[in-house]
Amino acid sequence: MSKASKNESDKAAAALDTPTDLSGNAVGALVEQLNAVLADTYALYLKTKNFHWHVSGPHFYPYHLMLDEQATALLNSTDDIAERVRKIGGTTLRSIGHIAKLQTIEDNNADFVAPGAMLRELMNDTKATIESMRKAHDTADEAGDVATASILENFIDAAERRVWFLFESTRSLDATGH
Repeated sequence: MSKASKNESDKAAAALDTPTDLSGNAVGALVEQLNAVLADTYALYLKTKNFHWHVSGPHFYPYHLMLDEQATALLNSTDDIAERVRKIGGTTLRSIGHIAKLQTIEDNNADFVAPGAMLRELMNDTKATIESMRKAHDTADEAGDVATASILENFIDAAERRVWFLFESTRSLDATGH
């Protein structure tokens, strides 16, 4: 990298450097974990919308509405997560490609997914995001970052509600969603 390019890069980084009392190590760990949660939240949002658009069968109407509600909740949480990353001095996702690089939630590009399989897949993916949020919460606790911990507590509670609804909706379904 040329000296001019390095100076420009340093100036750009300084322009985004938000002051915080958290240690650099804590910020780095939290930013990494929160961006991973954010990427998975976007991946789960799009999968939920995919299933919302493609659900079929006798439970179409309640599933369609539930999935739309859950997708809206996921999308609404993304700004809070990204803004928390910025508040503690980090930078966050910049593109779909960045999301794809960080997400752990697998995409589902199948032409058809039975309704019951949709709900179970979303339930398992949501449980995985809860696990990631709990890990980030532990890191926030260790760093004394009560604001990040508080945000994550609310998101964990909301995710547990989505798991509960998905679980209850699949209790007596057969493989075709009936």
